[in-house]
Amino acid sequence: MKKIGFLGLGVMGYPMAGHLATRGYDVVVYNRTKAKAQSWIEEYQGSIADTPKDAASGADVVIACVGNDEDLQEVCLGEFGAFSGMSKNTFFIDHTTVSSKVTRELHALAAKSEIGFIDAPVSGGQAGAVNGQLGIMCGGDLDKYNLAEPIMNTYAKVCKRLGDSGAGQLTKMVNQICIAGLVQGLSEGLNFAERAGLDVNEVVEVISQGAAGSWQMSNRYKTMKEGEFNHGFAVDLMRKDLGICLGAANENGANLPVTALVDQFYKEVQALGGGRWDTSSLIARLRSFN
Repeated sequence: MKKIGFLGLGVMGYPMAGHLATRGYDVVVYNRTKAKAQSWIEEYQGSIADTPKDAASGADVVIACVGNDEDLQEVCLGEFGAFSGMSKNTFFIDHTTVSSKVTRELHALAAKSEIGFIDAPVSGGQAGAVNGQLGIMCGGDLDKYNLAEPIMNTYAKVCKRLGDSGAGQLTKMVNQICIAGLVQGLSEGLNFAERAGLDVNEVVEVISQGAAGSWQMSNRYKTMKEGEFNHGFAVDLMRKDLGICLGAANENGANLPVTALVDQFYKEVQALGGGRWDTSSLIARLRSFN
């Protein structure tokens, strides 16, 4: 049985840590809001740590799923950060979506203490986390990844190393770039169908079987049609991710015109009060032009 320190019990981290506990790992959880940690141990077998350092102390593996670059740096390097509690030859798995720059900096700092660091952002949303069906995109040293992969497979549908440190985060950027364009296209298509007086259900039944078909269409068109936007990844978080994508594109010279445009559309959704709506709420912006 491996002892695992798990940092961050949000909508993703909570069920992911739960899968580990269910599989028999000795899980010690830390969350900024202690009430959430208390709820977790009432549902799963494990224990609570008061700080990231306490969660990391004696752990074979430390896993984080927090909010952004600053949150990750704090749980790793803060006054009571996890790195200060970790032993040599242990390793850190980061499921947070952050910049590749921060990932590489943390990888280098961990290496100085003979700690492994794997960047492993995830895709699949809350449902994927609950059902153990996440896609996990990884970067980092191959030997450490080989040790980390069986643990991540506890809640993964697919888990793959894409290259050295930062490669996982860069792959997650590709994922978000693709999603942004797909959701905007689907929103425009559904809105067009509504305004043209077509039966949206019948339209999707036909076009979903051809080249227009996508996961977004199959899983989101009904809720989009009904104006229900509480089914997944929030607009506020998507804008954070797209900001990371656009920043990386400025560095590597990639041209992201659609991504930049959709980012601004999400800004308009936020102005409509939809910061916590899911990403399919782009259609609400189009409907607001009536």
